[in-house]
Amino acid sequence: MGGDTVFDAVWLLSILPQVLLLVLALVVLGVDLALPAGRKRALGVWTAAGLLIILAASFLWPSPDLPAFGGMLHVDGLGRVFQTVFLLAGVLVALMSIDFQPLRQDGSYYGVLLFALMGMSLMAVAENLVMLYVAMELTSISAYVLVGYMRRDPLSAEAGLKYFLFGAFTSAVMLYGLSLLYGVSGGTGYEQVAMALRAVPFPLTITGFLMVLVGMGFKVAMVPMHFWTPDVYQGAPTPVTAFISVASKAAGFAALLRVLHFVFPTLGGEWVALTVAISMITMTLGNLFAIPQQNIKRMLAYSSVAQAGYILVGVAAASRLGVAAVAFYLIVYTVTNIAAFGVVVLISNLSGSDEITAFSGLSRRSPLLAWTLMVALFSLGGVPPFGGFVGKIFLFAGAVQSGLIWLVVIGVVNVVVSLFYYLGVVKVVFERRSEEEGEPLPVPVPSRWVLGFTMAAIVLLGVLGAPIFNWVWQASGAWF
Repeated sequence: MGGDTVFDAVWLLSILPQVLLLVLALVVLGVDLALPAGRKRALGVWTAAGLLIILAASFLWPSPDLPAFGGMLHVDGLGRVFQTVFLLAGVLVALMSIDFQPLRQDGSYYGVLLFALMGMSLMAVAENLVMLYVAMELTSISAYVLVGYMRRDPLSAEAGLKYFLFGAFTSAVMLYGLSLLYGVSGGTGYEQVAMALRAVPFPLTITGFLMVLVGMGFKVAMVPMHFWTPDVYQGAPTPVTAFISVASKAAGFAALLRVLHFVFPTLGGEWVALTVAISMITMTLGNLFAIPQQNIKRMLAYSSVAQAGYILVGVAAASRLGVAAVAFYLIVYTVTNIAAFGVVVLISNLSGSDEITAFSGLSRRSPLLAWTLMVALFSLGGVPPFGGFVGKIFLFAGAVQSGLIWLVVIGVVNVVVSLFYYLGVVKVVFERRSEEEGEPLPVPVPSRWVLGFTMAAIVLLGVLGAPIFNWVWQASGAWF
């Protein structure tokens, strides 16, 4: 009895963040029913505060580095890193949402957001095919609801429908691939499947791998599973777009890394070659399609596709440095993209437009918004000394270490190409315009917190990012 109690406590501690997320979601939904309409704006602050408490609890009582729930979960160092990324993204998006008019008084929105975070946290630590699929479906269904949340907006409804249709198709393909892996192994644990695949004919193994990659590719928006990205990013509520662009992408890469390393080690050469090809195509097409865009959300959507291509450089390295570089870059990308979308939320509220022309002369109306957007775009473009530059250096260093020189060359060329459209937006922001010069834009307090934190984080990760990278490096040690 005593031993069982100890194991129950260890297992419960291993999913403490997920348990607390569930409790917080239920509390937020319950309070939403009791609060009068005029006071529901506070739900965003309470959600952010609750997520901060969960984040602190995950550091104060770290999960034991042991398999839990019969091996279905394994919360190792990298799992904790990715859980931190999700919680941080949740805090920032909850604060952003407070000032987005269609969402500011709807507590059920924050409840669905928390359920999505719970699914992402499980994706990052799953070591069982059933747990992986259930976690991905929890994340996906929550994301479908969030994207189509503005039901009376035709763009949001269209985006939700497209996201659901693409997601359902890729999910079905992935599930068929998982069923193949179960069929040849007789089990669903990663280790059990990996051992069985050593004796399975190559065609069957590669078929299962490609089907699983379809589902993962949809999550991270890599070519050719990227078609949903521009329409969904444009039609979804802007805070939801920010959330999907960072948290969903990080969850997809967390699951992809774990599956590649622990389920398909026998296909090491094949998946590296395939990842190299997909990385080159993804970053190139993403940047080329971003150049002619006139809507900033569509531009950032194609930018997100290109960023997935850069992150795949670290995945293709298939080394400890590559994995650590992916985790570090996702931290940088989270604060960077949320900074950019934080500005877009405010401009969209005030002007009712997401067109790049709506940002004309922004520097004279709100220096805070203009400088935040500039720093974010420079970081996405890999301009020193910002975090995006350091993150790309680590990704490319991992590829060089693994001998992938041509991949690095293509990556550097794409970084230069991306500067064309990033600098185009910066030019619009800082150009002079006579009209509305005397009308400063108000920036609400929660948005000031988000913009101030993200801008400081972008700079500090570029100048003083060594402690964060060392933390990620130590966390990745258990994999190699």
